[in-house]
Amino acid sequence: MLYVLLGEDAPGSLEARTSARPAHLARLEGLRDEGRLLMAGPMPAIDSPDPGPAGFFGSLVVAEFASQGDAERWLAEDPYVKQGVFARITVKPFKKVLP
Repeated sequence: MLYVLLGEDAPGSLEARTSARPAHLARLEGLRDEGRLLMAGPMPAIDSPDPGPAGFFGSLVVAEFASQGDAERWLAEDPYVKQGVFARITVKPFKKVLP
């Protein structure tokens, strides 16, 4: 089943986000290579594709996992979580309808 993994950035976490980004992307590329990643990306804190020092509100991943527990465990091991980028994380089932 598909799951939405949402991480909301902690205040002042831009430096930690930048530092953890290569390892975070490597994990996402693993999901992509397994054919399990529907989409992933950051959410800028301001209305701009490059928010600069304003940073990011958080990140969104939609991917396939065997269960919600598996999705939660995968997210718990993400470098953004381990390095304190996220103040809050959420994992919810997702049913794709369109496109």
